[in-house]
Amino acid sequence: MSQYYNPNRVRNLYNPGSVELYRLSRSRIDNFINCPRCFYLDRRLGIAQPPGFPFSLNSAVDKLLKKEFDIHRAKGTKHPLMEHYGIDAKPLAHEKIDEWRDSMRRGIRIQIASTNVVVTGGVDDVWVNPEGEFIIVDYKATSKDEEVTLDADWQIGYKRQMEIYQCDPV
Repeated sequence: MSQYYNPNRVRNLYNPGSVELYRLSRSRIDNFINCPRCFYLDRRLGIAQPPGFPFSLNSAVDKLLKKEFDIHRAKGTKHPLMEHYGIDAKPLAHEKIDEWRDSMRRGIRIQIASTNVVVTGGVDDVWVNPEGEFIIVDYKATSKDEEVTLDADWQIGYKRQMEIYQCDPV
């Protein structure tokens, strides 16, 4: 067992009677859907599942795309890919963009009515179209040749992520 894995956590446990807001990530919602018992053991009793392997390719692509689009955000211009694909938007220049990206500390938050649960997540980017509408962007890396859609079973987590981002934030 890794020295970094602590299966008996005592912090960040859910207490339904607490007045403190409880942060719940979109990935934890996926954990509940996949295994309600595992979710209960983790969030209520502090017995976590061993961590999975990070996707270093996805992380690298994510970081590079953010840097690339930040250059155009600073200039107030469209990225050439937006022009190429006919996307009538540009990266949103907003003082909270770094806050919205930081899923570990802040991110975006949506409180579930009549509970102390706040669903949290970090966005990869936000673009704005000429009508002033925000477009939430989530960068994904794939090695598939065919068009990527949200119809495949393994992509339901991505679809749920986008649905959460469409809720009214706290």
